[in-house]
Amino acid sequence: MSSLQSQHRLIPAALEAVSTACAVSRAVQANLAQLCEVTKDDRSPVTVADFAVQAIISLSLADTIAKGDRLIVGEEDAATLRTDTQTTIRKAVLEAVRSWRSQVSEAEMLDAIDACNHDGTGDGYWALDPIDGTKGFLRGQHYAIALGRIEDGKVVAGVMGCPNLSIDQAFPLDQNDPQGVMYAASEGAGAWEFEGCNHTAEPMRILAQQFESSRPLRFCESAEKAHSNRGDSGRIVDAIGNQGEPARLDSQCKYALVARGQADGYLRLPTSKTYVEKIWDHAAGLSIATEAGAIVSDVSGHPLDFTHGTRLEKNRGVICATLGLHQRIIATIEDLAIAQV
Repeated sequence: MSSLQSQHRLIPAALEAVSTACAVSRAVQANLAQLCEVTKDDRSPVTVADFAVQAIISLSLADTIAKGDRLIVGEEDAATLRTDTQTTIRKAVLEAVRSWRSQVSEAEMLDAIDACNHDGTGDGYWALDPIDGTKGFLRGQHYAIALGRIEDGKVVAGVMGCPNLSIDQAFPLDQNDPQGVMYAASEGAGAWEFEGCNHTAEPMRILAQQFESSRPLRFCESAEKAHSNRGDSGRIVDAIGNQGEPARLDSQCKYALVARGQADGYLRLPTSKTYVEKIWDHAAGLSIATEAGAIVSDVSGHPLDFTHGTRLEKNRGVICATLGLHQRIIATIEDLAIAQV
């Protein structure tokens, strides 16, 4: 049987980094109103959290793993943050990072952010989304810190923190659990859940549900219309039938819900013919869902191809679902000719 002991060698370092980042991001989110007032910018809290989390992940990994193992494809760079117009934001980011490590200088923080500048073409690197679920974060609701490990073009491990998601599946999704939960997965070692976003907590193995046509199906739905083509998603779900209550929340937390058996599927259909998914939006979630027994592909049923740098150039859309249901979703997409839209 797979065990956490057979995890990828870099998972402990990633768990510690994401656990720390969860605590800091939660504090920034709790301070939304004050940050908006000081900066005169309603989006400033997520900007602060994005930069602070990326700096913390970068610095934390640098503490514990070799230089060649800490290449990171990060979503952010510090070019704008270095300008005079961003002085207030820069000071807020530094304050957030110093809540974890008081001696960090501004230059060290900025350099740590910019160290996440890998282009996604190496043999081994991390794909980091420091705050996945921007509008969920700004609403004071769900978001994720997602760190996936890619080696030779394949996702081999992932760690994801969901600071407002409860480990208790009966806990309402429209409410926040202040303890949060964290996930880790490694190729062949299964997917694991850590209560309280605490990397030292006793992990629990998670498994996706088995598909049963008689059971009402629960699909994840984004709270943000722009994140997916909900019209086409609705057509697919209606065609499959037997739909239960949807699970509505933002971010890669949706992958976790499928992985732990709280939801059956997650459909992220293309919003336009030109939109291409980014690797940091899916690497960690894919690892966790796949190791829990779910299937992840694009809308044509092809595996996600991580061999083209920072974007999934050869894929359109993403489907994550339980075994059996995934095949039905792909067949329904073909029947409805949705993949051709």
